[in-house]
Amino acid sequence: MTARVSSLVSRYFASSGGELRVGGMPIGVLAERHGTPFYVYDAQVLEQKWRLLRTALPAEFTIAYSVKANPNPALVEYFLAKECDLEIASAGEFHAALRAGCPSSRILFAGPGKTDAELELVLKEGIGEIHAESLAEIRRIVAIADRLTTRAPVAVRVNPGATAQGGAMRMGGKPAPFGIDEEALDPVLDTLLASPSIDFHGVHLFAGTQILDHGVLIAQYRKGLEIAERVAERAGRPLATVDFGGGLGIPYFDGENDLDMDQLRDGVAELMAGVRGRPCFAGTRFVVEPGRYLVGEAGVYVARVTDVKISRGKRFLILDGGMNHHLAASGNLGQVIKRNFPIGVLNRLNAAPIDPVDVVGPLCTPLDTLARDVRLPGAQVGDLVGIFQSGAYGRSASPMSFLSHSTPPEILVGGGTDRLIRRRGTPEDLFRDVRWQSPETGS
Repeated sequence: MTARVSSLVSRYFASSGGELRVGGMPIGVLAERHGTPFYVYDAQVLEQKWRLLRTALPAEFTIAYSVKANPNPALVEYFLAKECDLEIASAGEFHAALRAGCPSSRILFAGPGKTDAELELVLKEGIGEIHAESLAEIRRIVAIADRLTTRAPVAVRVNPGATAQGGAMRMGGKPAPFGIDEEALDPVLDTLLASPSIDFHGVHLFAGTQILDHGVLIAQYRKGLEIAERVAERAGRPLATVDFGGGLGIPYFDGENDLDMDQLRDGVAELMAGVRGRPCFAGTRFVVEPGRYLVGEAGVYVARVTDVKISRGKRFLILDGGMNHHLAASGNLGQVIKRNFPIGVLNRLNAAPIDPVDVVGPLCTPLDTLARDVRLPGAQVGDLVGIFQSGAYGRSASPMSFLSHSTPPEILVGGGTDRLIRRRGTPEDLFRDVRWQSPETGS
């Protein structure tokens, strides 16, 4: 197994006789019980990541789980039980949060392109905060709040200057559909503060994601505090909320290192020492919105080898699942140059690798390549291949209906037991909402 896979197995999982164990359960048992392909999550890893983050942040910080990372209700409920708030980006995620038992007052709604119907829905239900992305959106919120005769709790998302940027997916500091440019903030604040229909809460920093350098995160938090102080002065009162956004990353590829949580803890503690006691931050709630960091490493995507093929000297492992289930691993979710997620033959972890192979799925497209030129043991038909770091932006970020294959179930393992938390979807499920009319009969 590769160094990255070896590290993940030793830190978060286990193996016995060369077979991966998730939450103490052999991967072969899970495959026989639930069929392949499937996603499996280890509750012990969720707990470990939660504790690391919670102990790295001061008590003034609220953690709001970003539902987009993995919206499975069982995982949402897990973080609610840890007293997390939830960050959502759609009406669908709002309904998922409510169904998981989250009070609407603990939900933050961010994202561009919020519709009037979505805004009306969350205002009627008593949303905790709407994070506005533009002046036009603010005006729509005001109009809806006026119609509902309510006050809208609003924070403004800010696209900061380039000094706060970093991470594998740099997002702020350049033209973007997200947030209001820092240099254009003042007139927007004037509109917010002048409206009796707006209960202005504070600011939300929009900068980057997948950050593995604690120094970049600290610089972004420092920038966020500078912006918040300026906004508080213009508002003439302390802000209720300073939201630093997400950004905490996990290592996927060779050469990447884990985010140093000890250094992050020390850096945040130093920042907060300079904040405590300052009037502009009296009673302010500080928020971070991790998703990937909390769930990414807990998940493994598991598929079975259905064929081993050699074409013009190139060896291919063909699996029963592919990019339709795991778009990110195929490199088609933002990678400019295809790089391989950590991948292993889960029932041959102690076997030596042989010549490089390509690992592909069952789809009729060359895009369906999960790993390219990766050194794996000599896999055979029936073996189980696993893609690690798959707990975030895996199943839900994939084109499930592409070529109309079955959709993979999700399994949560904890305390030595496995629980099916999403059933396998059949091809028939994909067409349940299609109304078919026969051209011959018209019925």
